[in-house]
Amino acid sequence: MFNVTEDIFYIGVDDTDLDLFEGQYAVPNGISYNSYICIDKKIAVFDTVDKRKTCEWLKNLECVLNGSKPDYLIISHVEPDHAASIPAFTEKYPSAVLVGNEKTFAMIKRFFGEVTSEMLIVKEGDTLDLGKHKLTFAFAPMVHWPEVMLCYDTSEKILFSADAFGKFGALSHEEDWLDEARRYYINIVGKYGVPVQSVLKKAAALDIKTICPLHGPVLKDDIGYYLGKYDIWSSYRPEDDGVLIVCASVYGNTASAAEKLFDELKSRSVKSEILDLSRCDGAYAVASAFRYSKLVIASITYDGGIMPCAEAFINKLKAKNFSNRTVGFIQNGSWAPAAAKIMRTAFESFKSVLFCDVTVTVNSALDKKAEEQITALATELTKF
Repeated sequence: MFNVTEDIFYIGVDDTDLDLFEGQYAVPNGISYNSYICIDKKIAVFDTVDKRKTCEWLKNLECVLNGSKPDYLIISHVEPDHAASIPAFTEKYPSAVLVGNEKTFAMIKRFFGEVTSEMLIVKEGDTLDLGKHKLTFAFAPMVHWPEVMLCYDTSEKILFSADAFGKFGALSHEEDWLDEARRYYINIVGKYGVPVQSVLKKAAALDIKTICPLHGPVLKDDIGYYLGKYDIWSSYRPEDDGVLIVCASVYGNTASAAEKLFDELKSRSVKSEILDLSRCDGAYAVASAFRYSKLVIASITYDGGIMPCAEAFINKLKAKNFSNRTVGFIQNGSWAPAAAKIMRTAFESFKSVLFCDVTVTVNSALDKKAEEQITALATELTKF
């Protein structure tokens, strides 16, 4: 627990025992489930936490309440990592009014059954007067669920941003915001760039001093930096002019070709990164592909197709609307190389993707011809 401001407290909890967030994203540094409370003439709680941490959260809540009772529970997002403790809250504080929109309560009913507490259904632009604090509601449908809404405290200039601006990692683990925020955004919210752009337009009309997300740290310094990153990510623009090389290799020959390209680019002072798709975190690989302006995929020809990890990577890029990038290929095939053609066909269904003219073909192991192609591909990537 800590003070966000004099009247607003963080009462969320860390979960450092969770290995996979949403059953698929590795969280070696855990995750935070964020919840807040505003102490005013009327007391408002902002969201609950995952059922894994209900008891700890209720203790935090009781500590700040110090014998008082909450008047409102504002529900910005019904996903269970934020809403699963609503039944425990309503049992303990039956007089509290639940605040949400029509879709909020329809979804709560599906998850938790009939709502017995009093409900306050709000619409876009509605306000809730707590006393000193005046809360205004702004809807954010499909960022990243249809019922999501944001809440802006006009007196403290705080945006309660639901899942927007969150990141992986428990608050007890200190780390830079950017990498884990990028991995979080691209993999969880990334498909919904257009709705995020709509929310950013709403945010631009607000004087925001603090952002209180549902995961990750409270953001106070240089709010424009965080808004700027979300603008880049949601408009599918590259963050960095550089090359991500990913490889899917069996005996190391395809990896050797990828490494040679990486070394060639490094020698030309081109910003680049290389990842082994068989071993690296898939969500990190996808986020890194969105980071850079160019992507090179190196894969063997496998069962007449491509390496399964390379296929999964490409499918995930498509699901997240990967676009506005230049893509090149390295293929390996001992007798019938077909990986490059298969990969290019997959990317032809993507929006605004350019292809390198040079394709590197490795026949089993690197030879002089393949090395010359790698040099030519590096030259082409440098010119873009």
